[in-house]
Order: sequence, then structure tokens, then C-alpha cells
Amino acid sequence: MATNEYYMPTEWRIKGDIWEVFEICSNFPDYQRWWPSVYLKIDSAGKDLETGGEVYAILSKSKLPYKLRWQSCKTGEQAPHSISLKGTGDLTGHGTWTFQQDGDYVNARFDWYVTADKPLLKYLSPIFKPLFRANHYWAMDRGKESLERELERRRKAGISDLG
Repeated sequence: MATNEYYMPTEWRIKGDIWEVFEICSNFPDYQRWWPSVYLKIDSAGKDLETGGEVYAILSKSKLPYKLRWQSCKTGEQAPHSISLKGTGDLTGHGTWTFQQDGDYVNARFDWYVTADKPLLKYLSPIFKPLFRANHYWAMDRGKESLERELERRRKAGISDLG
């Protein structure tokens, strides 16, 4: 594995229904609303030539003082159990969300295989890889907190997108 390549699995246990969690996580353009600590801007950027799926231009940030510009699109989806995606730009790679209902909870897992192509990250990864990895997990922790708030907001508003 090159020094600027990362595999970063994340596991969340969220109180809720698999369909609710899947619907929120599969709606990429809405991330900037419910996960604003990381996703600053998401715009439609056309169709992916390979998959025909919608491509989104993303501006994201994290705890460290840099921003990432990248594009993402879905490469597969099996509602409500999985979403696959690919990324290009400052981050190039692929990821898969998987969801499993476990009683009143959903076990959500995100497996992210990514190459940091932003020059700052690419050239400093040999030294700062543990710091960059910790930065990713900080962002994912914010995502779990934000998803829990979004589920609560939907419940209070009476919004249900159950399959």
C-alpha cells in the first residue's frame, strides 16, 4: 500500500429503522444540510460516463485546516442494505455503506478505500498518515452525531420514508 493510500472502516450503531438510515445516507446532495461540520457544498456535476449515475462536486472539510474538492457518484445500490460509491479528485477511491437492522438499532458500516491525491496530503502522508487517519475518524464521528440529530428531527416533524 502506498503511503498516500488509506483503508478506513467506520462502524456506527444508530437507533432507528434501516429504511430511515438508508434513505438519509443515500441522498448525497442532502449531506451538506444534515452533516454541515464536514460537507460545505455539494453540487450536481453531470452524469458519470461509466455508470450513468449522478456525479456530485463536493467541498468538504474536517478538523485539520484544509479543504478537499472531490467528486462522488453511486456505483451500486441495494436498498436498504448497501450503497457503493466512487470518488475522484483530492480523494480517489471507492467506498461502501452497509446497513443491517438489529432490533431497534441499525448497524451501519462504511468501508472507505481512498488515495489522497491532494498534494498536501499526498506528499505529507509518509509523515502524517496517523494524523490524517485520525482526521477522517473525527469527520465520521461528526457524521454519526449529525445522523442521530437528523433522525430525531425527522421523528419530531413526522417525516417517515419507510420502504
